[in-house]
Amino acid sequence: MATQCVSKVELSISCNKLIDKDVGSKSDPLCVLLQSVGDDKWTEVDRTERIKNCQDPEFSKKLRVDYYFEKVQKLKFGVYDIDNKSVDLGDDDYLGGFECTLGQVVSSKKITRPLELKKGKPAGKGTITITAEEIKDNRAIALEVDAQGLDKKDLFGKSDPFLEFFKQGDDGKWQLVHRTEVIKNNLNPSWKKFSVSLQTFCNSDMNKPIKVTCYDKDEDTSSDMIGEFTCTAVQLLEARDHVVTFDCVHPDKKQKKKNYKNSGIIKIKSCKIEADYSFLDYVMGGCQINFTVGIDFTGSNGDPRSPDSLHYMNPNGMNQYLTALWSVGQVVQDYDSDKLFPAFGFGAQIPPNFQVSHEFPLNFNPNSPYCQGIQGIVEAYRAILPQVRLYGPTNFAPIITHVARIAAGAAQQKTASQYFVLLIITDGEITDLDQTRQAIVDSSRLPMSIIIVGVGEADFKAMEFLDGDNGVLKSLSGEPVARDIVQFVPFRQFTSVCLRADRVNFFCVLFPRLVQIFWLQSSFSSVLGPL
Repeated sequence: MATQCVSKVELSISCNKLIDKDVGSKSDPLCVLLQSVGDDKWTEVDRTERIKNCQDPEFSKKLRVDYYFEKVQKLKFGVYDIDNKSVDLGDDDYLGGFECTLGQVVSSKKITRPLELKKGKPAGKGTITITAEEIKDNRAIALEVDAQGLDKKDLFGKSDPFLEFFKQGDDGKWQLVHRTEVIKNNLNPSWKKFSVSLQTFCNSDMNKPIKVTCYDKDEDTSSDMIGEFTCTAVQLLEARDHVVTFDCVHPDKKQKKKNYKNSGIIKIKSCKIEADYSFLDYVMGGCQINFTVGIDFTGSNGDPRSPDSLHYMNPNGMNQYLTALWSVGQVVQDYDSDKLFPAFGFGAQIPPNFQVSHEFPLNFNPNSPYCQGIQGIVEAYRAILPQVRLYGPTNFAPIITHVARIAAGAAQQKTASQYFVLLIITDGEITDLDQTRQAIVDSSRLPMSIIIVGVGEADFKAMEFLDGDNGVLKSLSGEPVARDIVQFVPFRQFTSVCLRADRVNFFCVLFPRLVQIFWLQSSFSSVLGPL
């Protein structure tokens, strides 16, 4: 079950040396927070209180906004001198404002900028300081659970048991908070260790009732209850020191049978409270996202001079490759302080000898393959396109291994300071599938994720296989990935959304599932470690 990729962020606002608009007194400032809804339209999210007669206000009211890593959230802060009781700001003096993205604020934690009367036009006086803090109980409850002697429910087998954990809402209803995996044909199952946010598990209330129900999975009909019990987090936490057992009781059997004791025993082998670091915790703790791009220059893309080619530039100077690059890059770049991005091509014959390369820098500088910002990658791509000869085959493993080597070096520092994202844009006809599988398995233990965008109309079954959504990806030898680090999306499903190249919000549409890679807490923490 995917973790919801949203956090509540609290913004603290202060200003310094505001313009004095009042005669005989100082200004009475208020700050309003607006969020872009597209097409140059803005909606108000929140506003601070008004502070009378103050040119250096520190607003006590915090502005709260939902934070989504996968979206570019454009914010506008406006500071006004309030001279009346009306909520309409149209009659009040505008002291200046500031525009940015929420990602910029979150990654910096605190920013101070000059106020502007309009974008690019300084107000002449006054600054605004914005500080971000996530609103979150960063604790999780981690459980290891076994069962013993469960009832046999299947006619021609044993049982296929799984557990569901529920918390009780204020209305008395039970709300599902976690479901384990199914263990096939086993009356003494051991489920995988799992962790759930303490807030999700019991609203951070250790005495809140928890119900645990054991079912026999039936693919054709509804699952059969084996039994259940109720407890609290306090009781579960007794397993910090020793195994805690609960009778798994079927209420109907208990009512009908006098000598009925249970339908098995549920054993809590281990239960403890752990720090539940989110992606936002790491970003605000100084973790940098290192963004690398790999672009497919194989012959299956077609001659770039032909309008039928996936590399062909339309009259606006764009194609599917650049559209995908812009949309992903504009999100990720907020989390990289130096904005220097390594960019590579693969599958082309490159000058001067025109040997095939599967890992060549777009700027033709192997000693420094960095491009300045997303614009720098775009410029390098446009410059190199006429110089290379599209060829083949389509090999992913070299560029994945390249990024993995760097990520491995960062992981050895054990400072939780760097995470690596590799964007591969391809037409999908991969030829080194077995080597790529192994490279992904090896990379899954590193602070690294891979985004694959498929362009064109090719058969993307290989990309979907690498994604692993339909089963755990394994190497040719059968070794499984340590965690899911690959997300694939086909561009063609979303081209109707991306009608204007200058207003692409492609990433927000294409990657709602991608952020599972960053936000599945145990996965992210397992490779970055504690803050």
